[in-house]
Amino acid sequence: GKKKAFTCPENYKDEYESFQKYCGLKKYTTLGLPAILNPVKNFLLCMESHHVQKLKDISQDNLSLFLSIYSGHSVRYRATIVSALRNFLKLLGEDVYIPPKTWQLLPNVRYSRNAFIPPSWKKEDVKKLLDAVDRGNPRGKRDYALLLLVVRLGLRASDIRNLKLHNIEWKNKKIVLIQKKTKQTLELPLLDDIGWALIDYLKNGRPKTKADSVFINHKAPYGEFKDTNGMQQILWKYMSVAGLERPKNEPCGLHSLRSTLARTMLEVGTPLPIISEVLGHESIQTTSIYLKINLEALRKCPIDPEEVFLHEQ
Repeated sequence: GKKKAFTCPENYKDEYESFQKYCGLKKYTTLGLPAILNPVKNFLLCMESHHVQKLKDISQDNLSLFLSIYSGHSVRYRATIVSALRNFLKLLGEDVYIPPKTWQLLPNVRYSRNAFIPPSWKKEDVKKLLDAVDRGNPRGKRDYALLLLVVRLGLRASDIRNLKLHNIEWKNKKIVLIQKKTKQTLELPLLDDIGWALIDYLKNGRPKTKADSVFINHKAPYGEFKDTNGMQQILWKYMSVAGLERPKNEPCGLHSLRSTLARTMLEVGTPLPIISEVLGHESIQTTSIYLKINLEALRKCPIDPEEVFLHEQ
């Protein structure tokens, strides 16, 4: 069934509203905000169910009890829960709702970012995925072009969702867009297979609409994808058609195809700065200066699908 909307327990309303204001000032994205707010909502409901009258009375036992709910989850996930809760308790301490050092009762959950290996695909499974798309119908034409943009260029789901018709420079054979995540400009070559897939979709698959987004919903009123639209559903649909199992303990969204492109480029000796540019990462150097993408070098990179993804083992 549908998840019940959150109602803040009466006793904690002022504290929760204060945290909402803080989140508003931080300008979290529509996708980032739930990751910050949801653990706090769950925490407040848990405290209410255990009859904690005022948040200033929170004890270490209360915090341990709440965190035990997540004992079966990965270290990485538990670290994000503790981090959200720490932000919440620090803010309440600063606003004098609770003793200022309450947040120090939280445990340290350490995980190394470098220890997290992004999930990636076998080349033959990428081929199976793309082959599973029925390109004879309008929705299939859309989904094929959309998946190709991730498989071949590593575009983020948020940038595919926001891709506008004017972002495709047909004459210059490139795609130019402002990334939603980093707010930086990204330039990528419009590779032939992507170009033809987009033409097929725009001419023969895309419903008539006033929307200027390249990819749109194929249900009336034919508008652009919503921010909350989980594009991984599209991926999962074709994984199912292709007979590919979703891993149980790993995230398996479009991001996993980005990781696969990065790995493939590394395997064929692509220099790291170029991979960083293709994937639209901010520079790993603290100066965060963007390396200007070298389109020529990228075109010379052997990421031709015939050579890389569709090569029969």
